[in-house]
Amino acid sequence: MRGRLLETRKSEGKPRTSHAQVVDELGKAIVSGIFPIGSILPGDSELLQRFKVSRTVLRESMKTLAAKGLVVPRARVGTRVTEKIHWNMFDNEVLNWHFESGVNREFLLHLYDIRMAFEPFAASLVAERASREDIDLLKRLAASMSASHHTSDSLAIADLHFHLAITEASQNPFMRSLGGLIEAALVGMFRMSAPPASNGFSNIADTHMAIVDAIAAHDGLAAHKAMEFVIIDGRQHVLEAFAALADA
Repeated sequence: MRGRLLETRKSEGKPRTSHAQVVDELGKAIVSGIFPIGSILPGDSELLQRFKVSRTVLRESMKTLAAKGLVVPRARVGTRVTEKIHWNMFDNEVLNWHFESGVNREFLLHLYDIRMAFEPFAASLVAERASREDIDLLKRLAASMSASHHTSDSLAIADLHFHLAITEASQNPFMRSLGGLIEAALVGMFRMSAPPASNGFSNIADTHMAIVDAIAAHDGLAAHKAMEFVIIDGRQHVLEAFAALADA
């Protein structure tokens, strides 16, 4: 499956700098395999000619890719593409490049594994720490998912806002850093599936409101279980979508 991650960040949609363009094009080429693992990227002269940027911009772009774990510079050899084990899969851009290049069933299920490891615990933390304002916000976000006009994309955005609000209300900075992974998993589920009215997404507001009810009752265990149910349900939609593709 292909498709750009949801355009929900304020920085997206704005004109890109030369640095951002170089990083995006080279990062995408690495993740897609145009520059395979172990290969050496083209030399500075070729890249300068290709991107029409200064040597300083190119150097900073390479530093950015190295910080993401995608490349490593080697003296007298060049810049080598690293093994995937070194790639920072928590990085939003790295995730985005995977989706633009096309992800498979295994990739999406790995995302759900990570969500299952962290999000239920985040929900239990929110049950302990949430303010009245937090609970009111979560109620509004869960209720917004029941709107009849939703498309798959708009429902994914509403769902994303809810789950990001959970990570914020957990008051744990490490939980907050999971936003990119949550976004990627939700995009994967909604982009692969039919419109919500025909594929069982109609109960999504109810399942998310169950999380809010548990949080409002300050019941950490119930919040944990309610979030587990939501993630397992989403994972099942992905499995069904891939099964349908296999049967087509």
